[in-house]
Amino acid sequence: ESKLPSDVSFTHLDEQLFDGADATKRDLVEYLDAVHARMLPCLTDRPLSVIRIRPGQPAFMQKNLPKYTPDWVPRVPIWAEASRREVSYALCNDRRTLLWFANQRALEYHVTLFRVDRWDQPDYLVLDLDPPEGAAFAVVVQAAHLIRQALTEAGMAGAVKTSGAKGLHVFVPLAAGSSPEDVAAATRAVAVRAERIDPDLATTAFVKDEREGKVFLDSTRAGGATVVSAYSPRIRPGVSVSFPVSWDDIDEV
Repeated sequence: ESKLPSDVSFTHLDEQLFDGADATKRDLVEYLDAVHARMLPCLTDRPLSVIRIRPGQPAFMQKNLPKYTPDWVPRVPIWAEASRREVSYALCNDRRTLLWFANQRALEYHVTLFRVDRWDQPDYLVLDLDPPEGAAFAVVVQAAHLIRQALTEAGMAGAVKTSGAKGLHVFVPLAAGSSPEDVAAATRAVAVRAERIDPDLATTAFVKDEREGKVFLDSTRAGGATVVSAYSPRIRPGVSVSFPVSWDDIDEV
């Protein structure tokens, strides 16, 4: 059993995380502690948005750190054009910060595709594969193979993870110096190439009503968008997790 750090105070550890979670806050803290060495490299120096939830209440997304946040939590101010104000984002760079968030009932960890010291240079291109309502997971896996084929034909390679919800995310690492505009255009181009390989299976139609029961290849995760981190739990029955898988194993997932 892991020894939790004494410099974070934990409260109400035996309460249910949320209705239907079938897990306690202690389960969340112990899970995040168990994966912290894997998860922190995905979070480090990336402005963090978390989704928190309390039993019997709706979940809410928190970008701006609350006033009671301890001084030792790293943070960065970023101007939010939409709300015309400065937002104080956390940087989850260490185990202590991650477990402090766990005690705040932060279940989902969503990060930017850029590091804070290179905010104008995304280091990942991300495709988000979203199955149609009621479809089997196997169709999303088939769509991921289309993305992989399109990437291979373009001389690129990506890694895949479950979204922790119904879909898959394909991450393509980028060379330094890629502009957000180029990355957005390249993401769209990969999605369109994949769609052309099998237009009966996959679609890039942004409007839901135009997707005709196909897997949506979402290429909009670019610029200032966020994506759920690998190893992050999700607020779903049973508290599923976004998890990396190898291409060799994906058909068995």
